[in-house]
Amino acid sequence: MRKTFLMMVLAGVMGIFQTADACTNFIVTKGASKTGATYVTYSADSHGLYGELYYRPAAEYADGTMVDVYEWDTGKYLGKIKQVRKTYSVVGNMNEFQLTIGETTYGGRPELVDSTGIMDYGSLIYTTLQRAKNAREAVKIMTDLVAEYGYFSSGESFSIVDPNEAWILEIIGKGSPVYDKKGKIDAKKYSKGAVWVARRVPDGYISGHANQARITTFPLNDKENCIYSSDVITFARQKGYFSGKDEEFSFADAYAPLDFGALRFCEARVWAGFRKVCKAADDYFPYINGEDFNNRLPLWMKPDQKISLEDVFDMMRDHYTGTPYDMTKDVGAGPYGLPYRWRPMVWKYEGETYIHERAISTQQTGFSFVAEMRSWLPDHIGGVNWFGVDDTYLTVYVPMYCGITSAPRSFEVGNGDMGTFTFDAAFWVFNWVSSQVYTRWKDMIVDVQKVQKQLESQFKADVLAFDKIAIEAYKKDPISGREMLTQFSHQRGDYTTMRWKKLGEFLMVKYLDGNLKKEENGKFIPDEYNVYNPSFPPYSDEWYGRIVKEHGKTIKMREVKP
Repeated sequence: MRKTFLMMVLAGVMGIFQTADACTNFIVTKGASKTGATYVTYSADSHGLYGELYYRPAAEYADGTMVDVYEWDTGKYLGKIKQVRKTYSVVGNMNEFQLTIGETTYGGRPELVDSTGIMDYGSLIYTTLQRAKNAREAVKIMTDLVAEYGYFSSGESFSIVDPNEAWILEIIGKGSPVYDKKGKIDAKKYSKGAVWVARRVPDGYISGHANQARITTFPLNDKENCIYSSDVITFARQKGYFSGKDEEFSFADAYAPLDFGALRFCEARVWAGFRKVCKAADDYFPYINGEDFNNRLPLWMKPDQKISLEDVFDMMRDHYTGTPYDMTKDVGAGPYGLPYRWRPMVWKYEGETYIHERAISTQQTGFSFVAEMRSWLPDHIGGVNWFGVDDTYLTVYVPMYCGITSAPRSFEVGNGDMGTFTFDAAFWVFNWVSSQVYTRWKDMIVDVQKVQKQLESQFKADVLAFDKIAIEAYKKDPISGREMLTQFSHQRGDYTTMRWKKLGEFLMVKYLDGNLKKEENGKFIPDEYNVYNPSFPPYSDEWYGRIVKEHGKTIKMREVKP
């Protein structure tokens, strides 16, 4: 049965994962965290996305002002929408009220994409962040925008979190217009907007999503914790996606049915993050592995203990280590145990189809963040966007207060692009270092994590100390208070880029030509003649064994007689 399941869906997986990008979100409610903060994570994983920190200032507009909307992924012009009188400032994906929105695309049924819609998922995020003060308000604004202007993207899951509440909104369009013989839209076959459902994550729990719709059945009469479009069930019936009782309706099963890719590439990432803080998550491996669909990974779980900021960082740094999917264990990891695989993810050999694992930490990340929202502090100070560029495992999460008035130079928009390398841009510096580390993972990752831990530990201490200073400054003068926040964040961002460049230079010298120079506390040690003689560390016995097995007859030393 399992083999049949795999064969049925692999053709679809080949098409989807050759081109689509994938992201990961985790949510931690205030009752599940050690400090009472809420957290949401996001990794923007795209081979073509340049990692930079977006900043949008607050502004006021005249009545009747219109806004041009461009698709976030491609820059395609989609249309115009009405502007509101006043907008709020936004740093990355967090606004000045600490409201944060992340997303993952699940695609769903392709026939439901509306090519005439104006609001794509990116526009929904950044428009809403400029207009909403809390998560509930954000859900309403997002769904109202879609109803008024149409929804351009495919199926999407959104994490919408403020200092007190956390919500997951899942949405999908209703398909493109159908025209009658006279060229007019057939109202019986097309209605603008989308179908959707939003659920509040219970306090004390964590949740997550990673490119697969995760809301299944939901309460129909609990408006405090669950809201949905009026036609979410009737539309599914109309399209033939569902025929049971209303209380049996599952959004995910109707609009994004599971396949191999949904399990192995998507749900498995949520499972990997959950299992770092919930031992019970291991019980769901048979579901992830396509063997038991009756024990589905739940939408949320209660962690074994309260979660710290460092725990959330760790949830975003995973290669399936210690699981049957461990990426360091097969020949693809090379002699240095590299937990990455280059694309394509799905490939064929001698008529059979195989995959590479898709872990949370992946090389094509443009940027990621861990948003920390603290209800007991003034908003401009309480919200910290811990922001990083490139691979989550190799990045440094740098504190960006949500009250800052500009992005650091090394992170700001326009400082470099995907076709222009510069050591002034954090994105390129981090990718330069990562590209070195990929060649000798087992050894270099030790050097990287040492500096990574030093920086993140220092920044955490800096934030706790600076909070007190910032509060007093903000009380006296909000404008100068925000300027202090800006200077603090700029200094940490630009220092991180400089320090990471130094790390890259260190790695280049230490591991030059595949050798290893002796060093102590970052200083290279020459011999008595002032010569930096390197050592020549061998491969592991395991790797030598693989070489001998495949090529031993040719390379074995033997006695020869002249």
